[in-house]
This record gives sequence, C-alpha cells and structure tokens, in this order.
Amino acid sequence: MRANRHIIFLVFSLFATLSLCGQERLRRDQSFLGIHFDFHAGAADKNIGANTTPEMVATILDIVHPDYIQVDCKGHPGYSSYPTKVGNPAPGLVTDPLVVWRKVTAERGVGLYMHYSGVWDSRAVETHPDWAIKDQNGNPSTTITSVFGPYVDEILVPQLKELAGVYKVDGMWVDGECWATGIDYGEKAVRLFKEETGLDAPRSPEDPGWYEWKQFHREAYRQYLRHYIAAVRSAYPDFQICSNWAYTHHMSEPVSAPVDFLSGDYSSTNSVNSARVAARYLAWQGVPWDLMAWSFAGNGAERRQKTSVQLMREAAVTLSQGGGFQAYYTQNRDGSLDLGKLSSMADVAVFARARQKYCHHSVSVPQVAVLLSTYDYQHRNIPGNPGALFPNFTGGAAGILNCLLEARYSVDLLGETSLQPDMSRFPLIVIPECETLSEVFRDDLLEYVRGGGSLLVVGKVMSDFFSEASGIGLEGEDWFSAGLGTGKIGFIPDEIAWDYESGRDPDGVRDRVNVLVKELFPNPAVEVLSSPYVDVSLRKLNGKLQVHLVNTSGDHRNAAILDSIDPVKDIEVSVRCPERPSRIICQPDGKDLRFKYKDGKATFKLPVLEIYDIIEIE
Repeated sequence: MRANRHIIFLVFSLFATLSLCGQERLRRDQSFLGIHFDFHAGAADKNIGANTTPEMVATILDIVHPDYIQVDCKGHPGYSSYPTKVGNPAPGLVTDPLVVWRKVTAERGVGLYMHYSGVWDSRAVETHPDWAIKDQNGNPSTTITSVFGPYVDEILVPQLKELAGVYKVDGMWVDGECWATGIDYGEKAVRLFKEETGLDAPRSPEDPGWYEWKQFHREAYRQYLRHYIAAVRSAYPDFQICSNWAYTHHMSEPVSAPVDFLSGDYSSTNSVNSARVAARYLAWQGVPWDLMAWSFAGNGAERRQKTSVQLMREAAVTLSQGGGFQAYYTQNRDGSLDLGKLSSMADVAVFARARQKYCHHSVSVPQVAVLLSTYDYQHRNIPGNPGALFPNFTGGAAGILNCLLEARYSVDLLGETSLQPDMSRFPLIVIPECETLSEVFRDDLLEYVRGGGSLLVVGKVMSDFFSEASGIGLEGEDWFSAGLGTGKIGFIPDEIAWDYESGRDPDGVRDRVNVLVKELFPNPAVEVLSSPYVDVSLRKLNGKLQVHLVNTSGDHRNAAILDSIDPVKDIEVSVRCPERPSRIICQPDGKDLRFKYKDGKATFKLPVLEIYDIIEIE
C-alpha cells in the first residue's frame, strides 16, 4: 500500500512540475539573499507534508522576499522528506511537500535548492553496511558512507537526477560532505592505496606513509565530488551544485571541482569571528559564494532565536566581503514552518537589500594578507583527531586575523595559490603560527621582501624557518624588524594567536603587534581612528573606491544572544586618494560627508556607526 501511495505522489509531482510556468529565476551567482530550512527527517517523524501548504510557502516569500530558498529533502539520518523512488522515503510521509515548495517558488520567480546530506547517510549504511567506511578493525561506520563504494551511484546520483528531472529544482546544497568524510580501512581503499604508493595502510601518524594515506583519501573525496557533478550534469547541464564547506577554510585548497558556488554554515556561537574567517577566505577562491548564519543559538530547551540586530551584524560581516547571505531556520518535525520565527529575517532582509547595490560582488583593494596555508593544513595532525581529512582548523590564522582587524587594518585571508601569482599586490604579508611551509613558497616570500615587500612571521617555528633562510639572526625573544633587500621582515617568535583568539590580554597583544606592523606598513591606504570594534575593509565596486565599516562591539565571542549592539561613535577615517574626491557618501543613507583633502589624503568623520555602513569615494 505504501509503495502505491508513493507512485501516486510521484505522478502528481510530475504533472505539477511540468505545468509550471512561473517567472524567470536568478541563478546562484546572481543571487544575494536566501533562507535555509531543514529538519533532517527521521524514522519516527509523522505526518510529513501534512501542513506544508501553498499559503505557508507564499507567506515565507512575502515576509523575506528571498532570491532563493533551500529546504530539506534528505538529512543525515538518510530518510528523504519527499516520496523518492530511488532512495529511502521517510515512513511518516503523508503527501509530497516538495511539489508545494516547487510550485509556489516557481510561480514567484524564486530559486529552490535542496538541503541533501551526501557522505553522511545513516539509513544507507544501515541497509548496506558494505557501503560504509570501515575502521582499523574492519567495523563499518553507522553513519558515514565510503567514497570508494557504490553509494554515490546507487543513491546520490539517482536522487539528484530525480530532483532535477521530476521536480525541476534549481540545485543542491549538499551537506555532510568534506567535513564528514573519514579515513576508510575497507578492502578497496587499502588495496588501491597499495597499488598507487606501494605502501601498506598506516595505523597512526607514527607509521610510514601517514601523510600519503591522508592525501590519498582527500583526493578520493575530490574524485567523488567531480564524479557525481559530471554524472548529474550529463543529463541536467543547468543543475547547480554546491558541497557544503568544500574549498573553504574547512578544505583550504584551490577549487578543483566544477561546483557552481561555495557555501557553508558558520558557527552558531562566536559567529562574528567565524564569519570573519570564512568570508575573507571565500572571497579569494574565484567562485561565487555565500555564507549561512544560524538564526538561533543553543540546543533543545536551551535554544533561543537570535535578535534581528544580531543577525544583521552576522550578515554584515559576510556582505562586507562581497558575498551573499542566507540564514538557517529549523522546520517542524512534519516539515512545516513556525512562521513566527521569521520576523527577525524580515528585518535582516530589509537591512541587507538596502546595502545590496553597494556591496554585492565588491572586490578587495589589497592591503594586508594573512596566509591560510594549504601546505601546513594538509601536513598537520590535529591533536586528538590526527585522522581528520578536512577539519575546521585555521592554525594561528584566525587569532592573527582578528588581532589585525581589531587594530583596524583591512585584511584578507589567502592560501598560497591565491598569493603566489602576484605577491606585490599586498604591501604586507603575514605568516601566522604554521608548523611547516614549503621551501619554494618560503623562498618566493623572501624574494617578495627583497623586491620591496614587507613580511611579518609569527611563532617560534616560522621565525626560525625564515631567520635561517634570510640570514637574519633572531634577537632572543624580542619582537623586531630588519631590512632585507629593499623590503623588511618582522619577527614575533612567540605563540600569540590562541591567546588573542581566546580573549587573554587582547589589548596588550594587539598593541604590541601594532607597533611592529606600523614599522613594516607605515602608510596604509585607509586609516581609522576608533575603538578596536570596527572592522575595516577597503574595496572597490563599479569603479568606486569604498570603505566598509562593521560595528563588532559587544561580547560576540561568548554571548549566545545579544539583545542590542552599542553604536560606535566619532570615527575618523583617512583614505589615500591620488586626486581630491568630488564627493564622499555614506551608504545606504546617501548622506554626503564633509571632508578635508591634504597631502593625498581625504579625511572625514562618521558621527556614529550602528551596524554596517559603506563609504563611497567618488
């Protein structure tokens, strides 16, 4: 009886989708604002779809006016919240909610993307234990599929084709992918590794071939991703695919799969710092991108919805780097929505749309580059989790980034591949507390310094590494700078990043760092006199120079919910301009700012910064 019901649902689905004649929808690279829903349907959920009505979906669109919606179709438990013919439909389905989502969004010209759990599929490995990764004792995982196995062709690809073909959805936000992928001691993985390297599968970091073993698995994930994208595109070339957190700081390396966009859901707490890192790295990856905030903090009975101003600021951190923004709201266990929660997103949407034409697709004017090293990331073994393939790990980069931002420098976060083609773009490059770098990259950096660049290296390991190569002797534990060729190199032979990131003496650390940075970079293109709690980003859009200012005041590191954000007052800004500007305008209000121009600098004051303003210099 259940099988017949699913067939009826699919016939109705096909009829409904074929009859759609809605407005043209933006592709993801054109999209700016979205909203994400998921509930990871499970075996115990009942009445799925019963309360998903056209009126509910239309109300969401009326409240938020998004460019796209992402909605659940298969979560980590592996049960699909629509009546799939090729996967594992949730037992509690009573109608087909996906037909409703697609019909209303298509009629209104809104994109529809699916939240779909990929590598993490508990139901698939429950029914097919041989599809799971295996531990060193041969025990199959109860949650994680193997990228070497048939899961990708038996379930993932057929479902994505079903969603593209039957339901006409616009694309996928595939969750539970790079960050869920694990080392596999299954027979096929071990055999292929032996054939490729001649090595036996190592058991620990102390065994020969550990680095090669991890790299083997990383490449297997990349091949898996390329494979399913190619398989779906062969039938549906316009179908848009993103793998959550792929090619971000969770996977800090050049983009090597034809994904349509990059995305990730940053931390539900400490969200400002999380978004700072993610946005500044994504902005240099060369692929359209957005970031997702969680609309709530806490779990279970402790869960609380964030305030509008809190979400506005989380959006601002992303928007100020040129990306798109979305926020995550949970679905009810039947797949419907509590529409009352969306009032905060309505406010965020108005806030973001007011700034869209002044921020979306803006590009950085290079000032300070902090390295997030691919080489170091891939060679490190994370304490307590040495087998992690794509961990959320930034070494010292996050702490150093935050320190420099709170010293009010305009800072970008890049890997070697983004930096190496033209290091001279950046007046200052900062190497955080890496454990290792390639000698080729080190030598390129020293040539950059000899040619007039400024380099700051942080931490004992990096200080020793560059001291030996440059011939500049370290002065004990002193922080100092020295000339090399026509440039300068500075040394901080202490581990300071975690102290700063964890909030231990941030003012003292920042003040000491700033003294050395001023020696290395005395003439930044933008200077801001204010409290430390203003993020400064020098950018360009449509040929106009811009200064993006985001208010980061308050205890955003520790407080889960912020009821208000204190404004920052009396901000003085100086911008180097080759000619006297005709106007300086504070957007989105369109207010002209009075300024002085002297010695190639335009100087002006911003009386108050509430959350996020963009200063345009014409």
